Amino acid sequence: MVKKIDIAQENKEILNKYRALLRACKDKTNVKDKKDIRKAFNLAMDAHDGVRRKSGEPYIYHPLAVAHISAKEIGLGATSIICALLHDVVEDTEYTLEDIDRKFGSKVARIIDGLTKIEDMFDKNLSLQAENFRKMLLTLSDDVRVILIKLADRLHNMRTLSVMKKTKQLKIASETLYLYAPLAHRLGLYAIKSELEDLGLKYTKAEVYKAISLSLNESKKERGKYISKFTQPIKEALKSENIKCTIKGRPKSIFSIRNKMKQQDLKFDEVFDLFAIRIVIDSKAESEKADCWKAYSIVTDHYKPNPDRLRDWISTPKANGYESLHTTVMGHDGKWVEVQIRSVRMDDIAEKGYAAHWKYKNRDSKDSSLDGWINKIRDLLENPEANAVDFIDDFKLNLFFGEIYVFTPAGDLKTLPKGATALDFAFEIHTEVGRTCLGVKVNGKLVPLSQVLKSGDQVEVITSKKQTPKKDWLNFIVTARAKSKIKASLKEEKKTIGKEGKEKLERKLKQLKIKYSKSVETELVRHFQIGDSLELFFRIATGVISNNELKEFANNRGIGWYRSIKNKISRTPKKNTKTDNDKIIVFGGNDEVLDYNLSKCCNPIAGDEIFGFTTVEDGIKVHRTTCPNAIEMRSNYDYRLIRARWVGKDSINFIAYLMIKGIDRIGLMNNVTKVISSQMNVNIKSVNIVSNDGLFEGEITLKIHNLSFLNSLIKKLKKIEGVKTIERSYKLD
Repeated sequence: MVKKIDIAQENKEILNKYRALLRACKDKTNVKDKKDIRKAFNLAMDAHDGVRRKSGEPYIYHPLAVAHISAKEIGLGATSIICALLHDVVEDTEYTLEDIDRKFGSKVARIIDGLTKIEDMFDKNLSLQAENFRKMLLTLSDDVRVILIKLADRLHNMRTLSVMKKTKQLKIASETLYLYAPLAHRLGLYAIKSELEDLGLKYTKAEVYKAISLSLNESKKERGKYISKFTQPIKEALKSENIKCTIKGRPKSIFSIRNKMKQQDLKFDEVFDLFAIRIVIDSKAESEKADCWKAYSIVTDHYKPNPDRLRDWISTPKANGYESLHTTVMGHDGKWVEVQIRSVRMDDIAEKGYAAHWKYKNRDSKDSSLDGWINKIRDLLENPEANAVDFIDDFKLNLFFGEIYVFTPAGDLKTLPKGATALDFAFEIHTEVGRTCLGVKVNGKLVPLSQVLKSGDQVEVITSKKQTPKKDWLNFIVTARAKSKIKASLKEEKKTIGKEGKEKLERKLKQLKIKYSKSVETELVRHFQIGDSLELFFRIATGVISNNELKEFANNRGIGWYRSIKNKISRTPKKNTKTDNDKIIVFGGNDEVLDYNLSKCCNPIAGDEIFGFTTVEDGIKVHRTTCPNAIEMRSNYDYRLIRARWVGKDSINFIAYLMIKGIDRIGLMNNVTKVISSQMNVNIKSVNIVSNDGLFEGEITLKIHNLSFLNSLIKKLKKIEGVKTIERSYKLD
C-alpha cells in the first residue's frame, strides 16, 4: 500500500527547517544576507519542486539540512549557506551556472561549480570519483568553502544512507572512509570526522559497529557515574582558583575504539580509555596558555599522570590548527582516564576547524599552518597531466594524522608527517632544494636521504646543481609535495627519451610498410597492453619493446582482433588454471559465468560476501567485501566493480587463515589440532606457532569448504582452555 502524502504537513515541515536554518546563522548574517538566503531558498524550492529523495521525502529537505550543518556545525556564513541551498541546482535541474551568476554573483557561481559533478562523458578507464574530487580541490585552492560545504553534504548523505541499496551504501561509505573523513580531520573538523568514521564503519563493517555500539550503551549509566565521581574534586579545585570553565565527559568514537581493539588485540572491556574528560576554560587570549597549564597542575594534584601520555599541542599546535593539552591519569578503581584541557577559542577551532580558524585569524599573529597546507594542495594541482587516481593517492599523503617537528640550521620549525625522511625535509624547504639534494646532515652527522626523521632533529641539506631526481627516491619518500615534484621531474625526463622513441617508431613502421598515424599508435598501445603513448615511446627508446615485437605486431594486424588475442593466449600459459572452481561464482544482474581468480589479498571462501574487480592485466579478481583494499577500490574504481555471488559446490576446498593467541600450557596445541582434524575433519595445511614467556601466538592454514563450516570451527576452538583469541585473517605474510 502506497503511503498517502500530506502536502500541507510537508510544507509546514519545510518552513520549520527553514526557520531553524535562520536561527542557526543569526549571529553571522545581517538584513541583506537574510534577503539573499531567502532568495536562494525560493530558487531551490522552485528548482526541486516535485522531486523526492529515495526516502520519499521532498528533495528540498536535503539542501536545507546541508545549509544547517554548514551554519551550525561548521560555523560558515551567508555565502556558504546560499551555496549549500543551491549546491544541487545546476547538477540536477534546468538552472545553469550563468543563471546563478546573474542572480547571486560570480563568487557563489564559482563555489557551486566546484560542487557540481563532472558529467560521465569521458574514457571509462578513468575514475569518475577521482576526477570529481580533483575538480573540487581545484576550487579549494581558491576557496576552502567548496570542501567545507561538500563535507556538510557528505555528512547528511551518510546520516540518511539507510534508504539506499547495499551496493550504494558500500560505495558511498568507502569513499567517506577513504577520503572525506581524513579530509575533515585535516581541516580540523573533529566532530564531523568522528561521525563520518562511525557511519562509514556502520555500513562497511556492520556487525563490528553494532557490537561496539551495544556495549557502549550497556555501559553508559556506569560510565556517567564514574565521570561524575572523577570530575567532582577537579571542579571544586578549579572553582577555588577562580578558573571559569565547563567540564564534560564524552565517549570515544566507535571507529577509534574499534581501531584500538584491532591494533592492540583487545576485547571491548579491555579498552581502558573508552571516554575522555574535557576541561574548556573561559580565558582571555593573553592568559589562556597559563590557565591551561594551571588546570593541568590541578588535575595532576588529584590524580597521578602517566608521564608517557602527555601531549602538548598548546606550545606546538598540530598542522591543522588543533591546540590542546592531553594527559592520561590514573583514576578511581585503577582506571586510566584521558583529560583534555583547552580554552574556549581552542575548543571552537577543534570543533569547527577551518571556519573557526578564520574567525580568530585577526587576533592570531602566528601564520596559519592550514593556509600553508592549502598552498601545498595548490602545488599538487599545478600538474594538469597527472592521472586523477594518482593525484588522489598523492593527496591522501597530505592527510596525515601523526606529526613530527624538526628544525632548520637557523632554528626554524618545520612540521612533517610521522615517518618523513631527510629527503622529504629537503622538498619541504623548497622544490629546487629537494631536486638538487645530494646529501643530508641530521644533528651534525651525514645520513642517507632515506633516513627517517624524529621530532627535535636539526637538519641541514647539501645540494649540487649536477644532482637530478632519481626513480628510487619514490621508494622511501612520504610527503605528497615531494612525491609529486619527483614524478613531474621524472616525467619530463621520460618525455625527452620518449621523443626519441617516437622518431624510432616512425622509422621502423616505415620499414614495415605501415603509415604512422594516431590510430596505429592506439593499436600499438592496446597490443602491448600499456597505459599510454608516452610509455609506448619510452619502451621503444629504451629497447624494452624490440624490433622483433614490432614485426610481430605488423604480422598480426591483418588477421583481425579476435585471432590476434587468441594467438596471444595460446602462446601464454594460463596462470592459476582452474578445475572445479570454474562455475562456483556468477557475476552481474544476469548471473553470467565469467573467468576469474580468487584474490590472494583476502582469500574469499564460499559463503563470504564478495564482489568482482576487473583488473587491467589479470581479468576479474574476486574479493571479500571486507577486503582491506575494498575501500580504496570502491572509492576510486567503482566502475570496475561487478556484483558477484556464490552458486554452491561445498566439495571445493578453499584456503583460510586463522590467527590464534593465548596462554601457553602443555598439550594445548594437541587440543587445537585434535578439534580441527578429528572432530571437524578439516585438513591442516600448515601450523606456525611461537611461544614466549608463557604466551603463544601463531598462524594456522586450513583447507575449508565454506564460511559456516569455518565459523563452527572457530567457535569450538574458542572453548579450548588457554585460547584467548582466534579469528580469521586475510593473508599470511
